[in-house]
Amino acid sequence: MELALPNIPRESPRIAPLDEAAINRIAAGEVVERPASAAKELVENALDAGARRIEVAYADGGKTLLRVSDDGHGIRAEDLPLALSRHATSKIDGSDLLNIHSFGFRGEALASLGAVARLTVTSRHGTEDAAEISVRGGAPGQVRPAALRSGTRVELRDLFHATPARLKFLRSDRAETQALLDTLRRLAMAAPQVGFVVRDLSGGGDGRVVLRADPEAGEGAESLLGRLSRLIGKEFAENAVPIAAEREGHNLSGFAALPTYSRGAAVAQYLFVNGRPVRDKLLTGALRAGYSDLLSRDRFPAAALFVSCDPMRVDVNVHPAKAEVRFRDLGLVRGLIVSGLRHCLAEAGHRASTTVAGATLGAFRPETGAAGPARVYQMDRSAPAARQMSYQAQAPQAAVDGFGFAEAPSARVEAEPTPDHADGGEAPAVGYLGAARAQLHETYIVAQTATGMVLVDQHAAHERLVYERLKTQRADRGVASQALLIPEIVDLGPDDAATLLAEAEALDNLGLSLEPFGPGAVAVRATPALLGPVNAEALLRDLLDELHEGGAVGTGNITARIDAVLSRMACHGSVRAGRRMQADEMNALLREMEATPHSGQCNHGRPTYVELKLADLERLFGRS
Repeated sequence: MELALPNIPRESPRIAPLDEAAINRIAAGEVVERPASAAKELVENALDAGARRIEVAYADGGKTLLRVSDDGHGIRAEDLPLALSRHATSKIDGSDLLNIHSFGFRGEALASLGAVARLTVTSRHGTEDAAEISVRGGAPGQVRPAALRSGTRVELRDLFHATPARLKFLRSDRAETQALLDTLRRLAMAAPQVGFVVRDLSGGGDGRVVLRADPEAGEGAESLLGRLSRLIGKEFAENAVPIAAEREGHNLSGFAALPTYSRGAAVAQYLFVNGRPVRDKLLTGALRAGYSDLLSRDRFPAAALFVSCDPMRVDVNVHPAKAEVRFRDLGLVRGLIVSGLRHCLAEAGHRASTTVAGATLGAFRPETGAAGPARVYQMDRSAPAARQMSYQAQAPQAAVDGFGFAEAPSARVEAEPTPDHADGGEAPAVGYLGAARAQLHETYIVAQTATGMVLVDQHAAHERLVYERLKTQRADRGVASQALLIPEIVDLGPDDAATLLAEAEALDNLGLSLEPFGPGAVAVRATPALLGPVNAEALLRDLLDELHEGGAVGTGNITARIDAVLSRMACHGSVRAGRRMQADEMNALLREMEATPHSGQCNHGRPTYVELKLADLERLFGRS
């Protein structure tokens, strides 16, 4: 029985060149996927033109109208017809396709947009008169005079009207609007000194401003943080730590959020290469690896990371929409991101995000009435000395049985002097987590700080401390290996076996001993002792997957497995909830937290403590 092949006709067709209109529509299919991708091309052109202010207006999610106006250097009237032709650009001369410093370089955007929509370009160069040109059905019209103060205005109407089949694949107006705004936010993050205004004209008239980002003052990290605060939110700015790292000509900068400020999806991850927004699996994987032992699997970090390097070291011409890049040294960039993230998070690891305190305050229910907000009670505030005497007179004289008080509750911030310091000697130092005052339900430690109070989850906090201690011991003493009585032979194939054996020395440092065993086979002689009995073949194939994805010397998978074992050991070896602790034990725990990296969250990314300011407490009780 002969099976018909649907893609191959019985008669051999003749080869014929496509007409210009068909070529442009095919190119538009690669470059213009939806209104958001059209906006990306036009805004990148505006940034390449040196614009300082960019305004984007749209209607119906960009389907019926998309207009981008800028104050850049504009296009000369005689160059307008050339700007609409394919592969015509002022950004490169074609002699070097690697040393690219601009967003665009192919010269395809305007020609592709004109093939699938009604396009009008109006521009003014310097002091020359403004001019405009329109494209209908892929055919450009005549250049004619126009009115424009400066820069360029590109208006796109009825996207995909020339290709109705593509129009059917667009999503709802709301979904297209969200994609459009996300694209514009990413471009605005890459240019903090450029002002952006986005208007929705769906209702007619002047529309409404849905996004405004004024040019940021300052330079470098200061201006970037201001722009991120506007676009992502103030909470991100309050809970982000700056990152700056350099390795062999590659620089990493930006801001990474604390692990306790994590998200339920990867919606707050913004990655840039030489100022270009990208969605690259390598960079996303490296970002995830930087938080590897700080977040649980169902949580995602928030960050805005900028990788910069010589344009010759990265190829941006590997994707039609330039959304992906290819680095010359993949492992170097991944290692830079992972180590840079871990270093900056370790420096600020004792912090817990402010959103945790906000959620705690939200759990309280201040008195509210039908008439409006919570009542504020006016009361006289006595002098500090008078308040201190009053507190001492009212304080209980001994610990109350059943309530877990470490000492008599006191308004003093300082640690109570011990008998050794009763003669006026120096008292023990108290850090930013304050002095322990009580233990609630044998689970939570209440500490008083100079500016408020701290509530500590004793088990979560001690779990992180034990985990970091175990990791330090592993780094100092190495990973013990467990020799197999009978080596396990794993058949992988010649290429995969060679890939693994090339990393044998690095793997041996992590307790995994490999030797060649004939063509395409590997003998596993020892495995990390901490892992216990392991499936050697599954472990090697996981390592191969990591190597194929650009992992750093293929050791991340084993390290992650060992860290998971250490995390479980730390959980079982920590102070359990329900254990009553003495005052010196609680204070010792607080001091160790202050000295330990990442003590602001447990091994699963949950906060270890909540800090409430005195002003928050006063507001809860209606104090003015």
